[in-house]
Amino acid sequence: MSSTTSPPNGAPDGPLEGPLDGPPDGPLAGLRVIDAATILAGPQIASLLGDFGADVIKVEHPKGDPLRHTGIKKDGHGLWWKVVARNKRCVTAKLSDPDGKALFLRLIETADVLIENFRPGTLERWGLGWEDLKSINPRLVMVRVTGFGQTGPYKDRPGFGTLAEAFSGFSHITGEADGPPTLPPFGLADGVAAQYGTFATMFALYERDAKGSGAGQMIDLSIYEPLFALVGYQPTMFDQTGIVQNRTGNRSVNNAPRNTYKTSDGRWVALSSASPSILRRLLELTGGPGTADDPRFETAESRLAHVDALDAIVGGWIARHDLATVTAEFERVEAAIAPVMDVGQIFEDPQYIARGDVVSIEDADLGPVRMQSVFPRLSRTPGQIRHTGQNLGQHNDEIFGEEFGLSPEDLKRLKAQGAI
Repeated sequence: MSSTTSPPNGAPDGPLEGPLDGPPDGPLAGLRVIDAATILAGPQIASLLGDFGADVIKVEHPKGDPLRHTGIKKDGHGLWWKVVARNKRCVTAKLSDPDGKALFLRLIETADVLIENFRPGTLERWGLGWEDLKSINPRLVMVRVTGFGQTGPYKDRPGFGTLAEAFSGFSHITGEADGPPTLPPFGLADGVAAQYGTFATMFALYERDAKGSGAGQMIDLSIYEPLFALVGYQPTMFDQTGIVQNRTGNRSVNNAPRNTYKTSDGRWVALSSASPSILRRLLELTGGPGTADDPRFETAESRLAHVDALDAIVGGWIARHDLATVTAEFERVEAAIAPVMDVGQIFEDPQYIARGDVVSIEDADLGPVRMQSVFPRLSRTPGQIRHTGQNLGQHNDEIFGEEFGLSPEDLKRLKAQGAI
């Protein structure tokens, strides 16, 4: 994989990935995944599986996935789609249409994994629920992504990442102490749910194949529960002490100093000093000899009690130095700090460049397109980006025609009636 530091409108340097010919390669080669989900957690599960070699078939309504038209476009092409739909073959099928349903069932017969995010009960009304599908493919792993899960009094409510971020408790603790609850400016809950959904899928496949049961299963994945799992020990803290964690801005309720600080040249840096040895070096650097021995800063509890004084020392020192000096001095004393980066700065950062974290992919519509590489990194069977998100129904002929044997006339008829 290659990375580039050329300007956004310039021609990227180095070789480009995609489109690659031939079947997918990687640790999941031979696995077929049907992505029948829309914005955003479900499709991201399929993207992760596709990055590591699964044959992902994206099934869209003939009108297209709304993600095609979400966010910024260039020359009429949605840029978000190019990323999330990478490594997927695109077909269309209207599942509520008998002919579209029949094609979908043929895909299910060949599938290892189905990912969907319809409202609970919708697929059942069409005869495509879990009981229906497992009867024709007992090996199927079905990932059902909804806002609030398949059960409970809220199961029929529409659910999006924003709602999950609020409902999970995340937004309550995010923001300044005297400010409103804060929502993240990107799909955090969807992304976290996608990670959970991916490893849940791999758990189910491992049990089916490596453990030898040979049987699939249904995964009930709500969007709010994975984020709730990541808010720390709050439930236990409340259970045992009655304490409700509230907003503290960039400060931590567990250790200090932990904050963002502005340098003399207008850049921001973030630091956290949970390790006692790092903390001592940090205090000696910013406050001078003996600062680390100040009784106010000896324990985590006392530091939290005197956090304003601590921030004044650390933040005051940082404010008197530019970013280059701050990072160099922190490196010299082996204390932990990082600059707050925007995406333009990320493109130019030597760590990102050395790791190849941003790669250039050749896209049929837009030419070279840069996006995040495949993470995590496997030493022997790494993932790869074979192509960006494809056009609506681009692989109808390939899959429905060549694989399923439908004639050009059949395909034309199905398209005319709105089934594909």
